Amino acid sequence: MARPAIAVALPSGESAPVAAELRAAGFTAATVNHPDELEALLSSRRDIAVAILDGETDFDQSLEYYALLRDNGRAIPALMVVSERTLSRINGTSGGVEDEYFTRPYSAESLRWRVEAMCIRSQTVDDGSGPILQGGPIETDGWAQRAVVIAIFNPKGGVGKTTLATNLSSALQTRRGQNVMLVDADTVTGHVATSLGIDGVRTLADSWLDQSEGGPFETIADIASAHPSGMRVVSLSSSPLNTEILEPARVADAINNARRGFDFVVVDLHPSYSDLNRAIFEIADRILVPVTPDVPAIRAAVQLTDYADEAGVRDRLALVINRANSGVTVADMERTVGMPSLALIRSGGLLFVRAANEGRTVIEMFPKERITEDFDVLADRVLGTPSAAPAMKVPFGLFNRAKVPARV
Repeated sequence: MARPAIAVALPSGESAPVAAELRAAGFTAATVNHPDELEALLSSRRDIAVAILDGETDFDQSLEYYALLRDNGRAIPALMVVSERTLSRINGTSGGVEDEYFTRPYSAESLRWRVEAMCIRSQTVDDGSGPILQGGPIETDGWAQRAVVIAIFNPKGGVGKTTLATNLSSALQTRRGQNVMLVDADTVTGHVATSLGIDGVRTLADSWLDQSEGGPFETIADIASAHPSGMRVVSLSSSPLNTEILEPARVADAINNARRGFDFVVVDLHPSYSDLNRAIFEIADRILVPVTPDVPAIRAAVQLTDYADEAGVRDRLALVINRANSGVTVADMERTVGMPSLALIRSGGLLFVRAANEGRTVIEMFPKERITEDFDVLADRVLGTPSAAPAMKVPFGLFNRAKVPARV
């Protein structure tokens, strides 16, 4: 099936490798160096799906390019390439709901995957009979409700990371009426699907390997498995041996593009500072840090705050104190780590074992247990809603989606 055309209006040093990468992927890449050239291109072709524009070298010229994309009834999405500094000044000012920003430095391959996602989302179709046609008017209401991406991470294993991810997702889905996708991004020791009793999982690595051999493009939502709780579950890989295809920027883009159609995307991460994890930190709105009341777990959380300062994501961190009814006090943990605690989860003992043996969550199997109340409180804090029985005094609204801008 023929692929759409992409207009490339980048500086000469970037235009050539980007166009070459797009052509290798089967796109028609048309490079332009002046607004007149873009106007002529748009007049001669009706299959331009995306225009890649430089957002800072010559901003006046970029505005001319952008105006042409909206001229004569057109609604062609723009992918604006900018620096991190420029993005911090203009983030949230995109002129169209389908427009996106992409930051320098970047690889041509990672930019190409962003274009792939934009083409899918723009609802362009090609039945082989002629030019690409827009699939009807663009619905804008859903974009104001784009999912909050929550990463679950601690550089130390054994602190209840997967337990937190699965049960928070279940509480949001079954007890708070949210539409949740749970992503197992631990490509080394991940066992989300197994603990939830989901067999025959088609992973993201499976999908991308098939696509590399001529198979169809699939989004994360396409391959996600349904759990009886109602949430959708997807694993990046079923084995650490076939993860080479999981290029970090491409994975982050796939998760980012799964925001539409869900209220929350919860991502369970491996306990390491891998390139994949760092790419997901960049697109996460919040990073929940499960910590048990013991010295090794607390030291790991302190290490994370140091990393977060350097990476510029410190403001997204919040502690979730697991097995909170033993060991170090909450006040001591907050003071030592230098991070606010969002909620307390008491020790669940055999309840988690019994739930996992049934392929379910504690939330589903034991709705009246006090530990389920703890997850209810956490879900309410995530939603920015005061709970009837708060676990501790922490500021409400930390995860209020009205206050969290969608990241690109």
